[in-house]
Amino acid sequence: MLTVYGDIRSGNCYKIRLLLDLLGREYAWRHVDVLAGGARTAEFLALNPNGKVPLLQLEDGATLAESNAILYLLAQGSRFWPQDALLQARVLQWQFFEQYSHEPYIAVARFINLYLGLPAERRADYEAKQGPGHQALAVMETQLRQTPYLCGADYSIADISLYAYTHVAHEGGFDLSGYPALQAWLLRIAQQPGHKTIAAYLTEQTA
Repeated sequence: MLTVYGDIRSGNCYKIRLLLDLLGREYAWRHVDVLAGGARTAEFLALNPNGKVPLLQLEDGATLAESNAILYLLAQGSRFWPQDALLQARVLQWQFFEQYSHEPYIAVARFINLYLGLPAERRADYEAKQGPGHQALAVMETQLRQTPYLCGADYSIADISLYAYTHVAHEGGFDLSGYPALQAWLLRIAQQPGHKTIAAYLTEQTA
């Protein structure tokens, strides 16, 4: 059985769990409390020397880190990975965008606000994330005015990558009311069979 090490509060970890559930694949979830140092223990560092989650462990014991690389592996042969080479490249394009233009602002602002409680010494950093974060949301809005999903007509791991932190962007202070196409996209994804939000997984975890 596949094993996933992660903290479901993290959008990067959420991506993996969501895709596995959408695929209907069995897996074991191993909670790693990042704030408590769970990713820095000797046991975890033996699996991932970079000390970060998520981490996927395959049936043979091999491991794979980095959320979008894990999505790529899991999506092979499924409807979430297109067959056309150009569409495949566009999926990667959006995943690079997510890691370099979206996550560093929207996810970090959320972390400062939600995880750290917006301490005074981080407020300037938090405020500095707002402008670039809205720029990223505007790029998504432009695309989603043209196509129902980021790479065209079909839902792919590009959408899963960007949905993860976008659907909780308000927790980082981002008001999405000015992005109607993006809001419609969020709703389309939420209506996918088997879909769950981060909040839904957290409720299951604490039940």
